[in-house]
Amino acid sequence: MAKHIDMYDTTLRDGSQGEGVSFSVADKLDITRELDSLGINYIEGGWPGSNPKDMDYFEAVRKLKLKNAKVTAFGSTRHAKNTPANDPNIQKLVEAKTPVIIIFGKTWNMHVTDALRVSLDKNLEMINSSVKYLKKKTGEMFYDAEHFFDGYKANPEYAMKTLEAAADGGAEALVLCDTNGGTMPLEVAKLTAEVVKRFPGLKVGIHPHNDSGMAAANAVEAVRAGATHVQGTINGLGERTGNADLTQIIPAVELKLGYSSIGKKNLQHLTEVSRFVYEAANLPLRDNQPYVGRSAFAHKGGIHVSAMARNQSTYEHITPETVGNERRILISELSGRSNLVARSKKLRDNPEQMKNVLKRIMELENEGYCFESADASFDLLVQKVLGEYEPRFNLDSFRVISESSKDGRRMSEATVKVDVNGEMMHTVSEGDHGPVNALDEALRKAMLPKFPQLAELRLVDYKVHIVNAQAAAEARVRVVIEFAYQSEVWSTVGVSENIIDASCHAIVDSLEYMLYKYPSSSKKSVKRKATARARR
Repeated sequence: MAKHIDMYDTTLRDGSQGEGVSFSVADKLDITRELDSLGINYIEGGWPGSNPKDMDYFEAVRKLKLKNAKVTAFGSTRHAKNTPANDPNIQKLVEAKTPVIIIFGKTWNMHVTDALRVSLDKNLEMINSSVKYLKKKTGEMFYDAEHFFDGYKANPEYAMKTLEAAADGGAEALVLCDTNGGTMPLEVAKLTAEVVKRFPGLKVGIHPHNDSGMAAANAVEAVRAGATHVQGTINGLGERTGNADLTQIIPAVELKLGYSSIGKKNLQHLTEVSRFVYEAANLPLRDNQPYVGRSAFAHKGGIHVSAMARNQSTYEHITPETVGNERRILISELSGRSNLVARSKKLRDNPEQMKNVLKRIMELENEGYCFESADASFDLLVQKVLGEYEPRFNLDSFRVISESSKDGRRMSEATVKVDVNGEMMHTVSEGDHGPVNALDEALRKAMLPKFPQLAELRLVDYKVHIVNAQAAAEARVRVVIEFAYQSEVWSTVGVSENIIDASCHAIVDSLEYMLYKYPSSSKKSVKRKATARARR
């Protein structure tokens, strides 16, 4: 049986410290469900002594029936002036009633004397007594050695004494933290191996930060050196430049090192969970993210695509389906036959139509269009060039008015005339989030009676690019809009000298694509993501 590596997720605590990230209690509960379904072993829910929201979470999470994960409460060693029994933060950890508690303590002698302002011996006693007290109050007791690597380099003997104090207190896992994120992989491997050798009966863990861009590599090196417990966050969310990204570490452990963690079956849901957390955090997807990013298995070069048609391993280190992702063949004026054939089977045996598609792509890209980031617009383009597209609606005209008042109130109103199956619909809608929102709402309002499935379509990202900046005020703009329906995500593009007109082209493309792919309303719940979204 393969060696098991515990995956410990701290997205809800350390991840929420990232700039621009804020989770509600409902968000945290939904993410907990997703992480549990993914097979994560431990979920750090928060610091119950730091804010009321985390205490609300710990009370609510006890009602969840988790199958794989144990929820963990995070805190610190007792205050120097208190005993564990009368320390408010220690007691909050007990009140959280979690099956696992983890506390951090000072490892770096400089932090002990300058930050805590206590003696080195006093710090050791604080670690030992805190761990010993909490060990009696919970099922599993873990210890985070804050700044371990920096502390070891400054005073190796004292750094080891702090681990001994935690171990003597009853800690079952000693987690080595690269808190400042400046340690290199070779150093992590060497020092982790020393701790594993020094404490053969305990779990040794790693908690890397990414300030040097080495967090995932440091986690992998620690595992190779004997660590069996990895702490990180989904998508690498976290303070400053973030924590170690579990969406990179989990497949590396499972697929590259041959160990077990969440299991290969659960690995197929990794991309789905990554996108769920981005959505809950209200952050855009990071396209170039390894394994789970939209560009992770995207191919543009014709030579690459041609080679992959013969053997997919020529330009992919794993199959995208292994981690729940998908292969994407990008289309541009540089595309060759291989790209078009890979994207559209209908063009494989139709060289004349292939020429027509390439010609049309070149014409549109000369106007400023870019199809490599607009997969849905490309698919519609092929259908239209082949003469196989049957429009389900036709936009006759639209008008958008934006108004700003002296009191700071801003309002946008869109009016559209749409021919829907021969019936002219004339609708008006206001947008709380600007003119594009108003236009999107008006178009859908016109078509919802005939196409109710459009109610589930979500606009998730909006990007604007200047095509020819040298034209100044007369420059064309390219608008790329990303939409999502259930578990599928697609992008469309529009180009115009008027940003609202360009946006309209992209929105119309997306609505057309939605009705082309989903001509009737589907009540099917897609995997776990749709279920979790419904709970929110």
